[in-house]
Amino acid sequence: MSQRVWDPDPVAFVLPLLGRQVRWYGIIFALAFLFGFILYRRQVLRGGGTEDEAVSFIIPGFLGTVLGARLGHVLFYNFEHFLNDPLWFFKIWDGGLASHGAAAGLALALLYQSRRTRRPFLWLSDRFAFSAALGAALVRLGNFMNSEIVGKIAPENSPFAVYFPLHDAPPVPPRYPTQLLESFSGFLILGALFLGDRLWGREKRPRGALSALFLVLYFALRFLAEFFKERQGPFDDFLLSRGQLLSILPLALGALLLVRVLRRKRVDDGSPRESSFFFKPASGKKRDKAPAAGAAKAPRRSGKRPRKR
Repeated sequence: MSQRVWDPDPVAFVLPLLGRQVRWYGIIFALAFLFGFILYRRQVLRGGGTEDEAVSFIIPGFLGTVLGARLGHVLFYNFEHFLNDPLWFFKIWDGGLASHGAAAGLALALLYQSRRTRRPFLWLSDRFAFSAALGAALVRLGNFMNSEIVGKIAPENSPFAVYFPLHDAPPVPPRYPTQLLESFSGFLILGALFLGDRLWGREKRPRGALSALFLVLYFALRFLAEFFKERQGPFDDFLLSRGQLLSILPLALGALLLVRVLRRKRVDDGSPRESSFFFKPASGKKRDKAPAAGAAKAPRRSGKRPRKR
């Protein structure tokens, strides 16, 4: 057992004078935002966006992630606790964030940014897909440091079995380290996005292709990982877990989007005048093409019949 025990102190250090604990999860969460912004900024600038466009998404992105993740945890996994103590919703430091809620919150934040900058929604989501994959990978490492979101009990002779004495009371059973499995999946998705970006010609890629690829890979792998995870929330006796049920809709949407964008093969130039899935051009009427320079103008008809002489 001693060779596969995982029981690190989840507290990295204590702030002097304030006496506040800083956990490894919080540090990793902050690093996910930092490096996620670096990736997003790089994609925005490469696509012809400005520094202000990238920076202006920091606050909406942060609020969408944290509030969405907290609201998702409350609604999907611990609504009864919220009913008994509504102020508990704001005690984020006590833990309780859901990745499905974070995904929904980020989608709303991107929609807000789309309206604000007049950039197509899928132009933004394609560029944020890299950050989302990195964030998913790093946050699961934070869960591993906290000895939370553990896997189901595994056979003792399994090469993947890990003991979590900070999670389980003695006798501590061996469990699957599903946090590492999902973290590896996140890094795998990040690599697939970089590969897809390269194969699709980078800025010549179809609009929405990277968003669809992320949705399909992330929620498909999440669906599979749930078979090895300890059940969270209600429906313990149901065939599928709560995480699997919540993954079906975004997985289906991602698959439909991937088929659509690959059929259309529309180059993503990010033009705010082009229609997208969420808004139409500013002018609903088609403009007449201007005549080429030097072209002869067609004679006007007066509407009167010529006189017979």
